[in-house]
This record gives sequence, C-alpha cells and structure tokens, in this order.
Amino acid sequence: MTMDLLSLKRRMKTFIDETVIPAEPDLLSDHANAVMSDLKTQAKTQGLWALGHPAELGGGGLPFLDFAQLNEIIGRSYFGQMAVGSISMQDSIMLHRFGSEAQQSAWLDPLVAGEIYPSVGLTEPDVAGSDPTLMQSHAVLEGNQWVINGHKWFTSGANVAAFTTVFCETEPEEQRHSKFSAIIVPTDTPGYHIKRVVRTMGDTVGGHCEIDLNDVRVPAGNLLGERGKGFTIAQKRLGPGRIFHCMRWLGQAQRAFELMCDYAGKRYAHGSLLSEKGEIQRYIAESAAEIQAARLMTLDAARVMDSGDDARVQIALIKFWGARMLHNVIDRAIQVHGALGVTEDTPLEFMYREARYARIYDGPDEVHRMTVARKLVQDPVGNAPW
Repeated sequence: MTMDLLSLKRRMKTFIDETVIPAEPDLLSDHANAVMSDLKTQAKTQGLWALGHPAELGGGGLPFLDFAQLNEIIGRSYFGQMAVGSISMQDSIMLHRFGSEAQQSAWLDPLVAGEIYPSVGLTEPDVAGSDPTLMQSHAVLEGNQWVINGHKWFTSGANVAAFTTVFCETEPEEQRHSKFSAIIVPTDTPGYHIKRVVRTMGDTVGGHCEIDLNDVRVPAGNLLGERGKGFTIAQKRLGPGRIFHCMRWLGQAQRAFELMCDYAGKRYAHGSLLSEKGEIQRYIAESAAEIQAARLMTLDAARVMDSGDDARVQIALIKFWGARMLHNVIDRAIQVHGALGVTEDTPLEFMYREARYARIYDGPDEVHRMTVARKLVQDPVGNAPW
C-alpha cells in the first residue's frame, strides 16, 4: 500500500466516522436533502469526492484495487456512497464505455458532480428477476423515435433520478441473449409513470420504484450502445457493481463488529463481562475470520478486474460469500446487544434490514453458486480462482 493511499484511507475514515455517521439521524429526517448537500460540499472541499471515477471524467482515477480498499471505509455508513460521490460509479462507467458523445455530454458531467442521480430499469414484477432474458418490456423504432412499453419494479432511485436506463426487447427475432437493448429515458418523459415507491422490510431509505412505461417516446439517439447488446451492457455494469456491493458490505460488517466488541467489553451479566464468556468469544472470533476472508476475496476480485482478466468466478464467489458474511456478523452483533440490538438506539436494526437484500439483488445467491459450480465442474483447474 502506498503512503498516498494510506493517507487517503485515514482521511476518508475520519470524514465518515466523524462527519457522516454523526449526521445519520438527520439523514433519516425530513431535512435530509439539505444535510446531504452539506456533506457533499465538505467531501469536495476535502478532496474526497468521486475518487473511484475515471480521471478523464473529473474523478480521482483510483485503480479498482485501491478503490476497493477505500470503499470499505466509505461503506461504514449507509450514506457514505452518496456523501462522497461514489454512488454513481456504475452508471458513469457504463455511459463512459457505451454512451455516445451526445449522451455523455448530457449526463456524465452532472452525474460525476453529484448534481443528478441515475436509475436502471431491469427487474419486472411478472417474470423472474434472476433471469433477465425473460423481460417483457419492449420497444419499437418508429421513424426517429423509440416507443417503449413495459412494467418495471425495483427501479431503485427512480423517484429522485434524472433518467432511467430501460432494458427492453427490441430484437424479437434474435437469440435470447441478443433480443434486448438499453435505452436512456429521462424520468420526465410523457408516459413514464411511477406507480409507487415499494415499501420493503419497514421504512428503509431510498425508493425502490414500480414504474409503468406507456408509449414512452424518446429520440433514436437515446439508444445506449448497439441494438441487441443490452444483455452485454447489463453484465458489464453488474460485474463491477457486485464488487462495489461487497466493498460496502465489508464496511458495514466491520462497523457492526466494532459495536459488538465494544458492547461485549463493558456489559456485565451472570458474574462476568460478556467478552469473558466463551460463546461471545466465539462470535467475535468467527466474525473476524469471516470478515477477513471476505476482505481478501473482494480484493482478489478487484485485482483480477484491474488486470483485465475474466473475473466472473471471483465476482460470483464473493457475491454470495460476502452476503452471507454480512448477515452473520450483524446478526451476532444484535444478539450480543440483546434487546438493545433490535431498537433504533443502535444502527444495527437498520443495518440488518438492509443486509437482507444482499442475498437477492444483483443476482440471488443461488444463481451465483450455480454458475460457479458449473464452471468448476467443467474445468476445476482452469476456472479455479487461485
């Protein structure tokens, strides 16, 4: 690790722990927008903004492996990604890689600056989200306009986004992985309608939106990439995105671990401190081992990504392992806290609810285990991630 990265990690941890985390109660209140705006300004002033975005987009240009280490610290707070501008990385990189000059001119600068937010329309309520080739939303080209009809949900952030990248069928005669395209749809386009913000696992932050697309018309130039390449674009977006999640989960797990250790070291029951009891010591030791295993797996996946090699096995492994680790560590931390752990007096109950999503979004654990197993059975040596 270079001294520059070490210094950056220290500065980021100070900002997250001493500025963002104390602001969390306000970020869950009615004046959250003003508080977040102030946090963004502070991050920019301190040189902590958009550090993982490519330098040519105005970001920090950190290598993927370096950013993996930094994003663990950012992930200590649920609000960290938004506060330091890393929340738009997937979509910025997607636009940078596949977008036309006009699309980049319209969307990239404000995305990187944190002035607007993106959203992605992949999941649909009427078909299995784990198999995107079943999507029923469709678009036809009429003259110089795409006409889109469809029904999406879990279009996260659509209620605050400037645009949604809608994945839909445009090539019905092609093979199933070549049927779909990606089209950029501004959220103020006529026919784009948010039916509801789906309530999930209590009052969580953010908007997982259900949207209807009724004869939505956008210019032909809103096609992202090539016709029929939507599946490829989605996978190129999801691959790095899965590692982003795993980085963030490490931060959440580490924070839960620290809370568990702190409470165990001062709570007295049945003749001794909790930290002196064998079962609690097992919780602490197993949590430390699981976090470190997930950390090393995440860094290895980031290393392979940086090298340009195929990282699909490494990404799938850490996606399901990291999700399990996150749940286990937070669950143990709640157990150590007892009744306090399920109250709003600690962040653990909120972290626990959010952690449950980890085993579903960006591909359920079962699918990742299945795909890894298939590859390893075909070639247990060549496909092994070591």
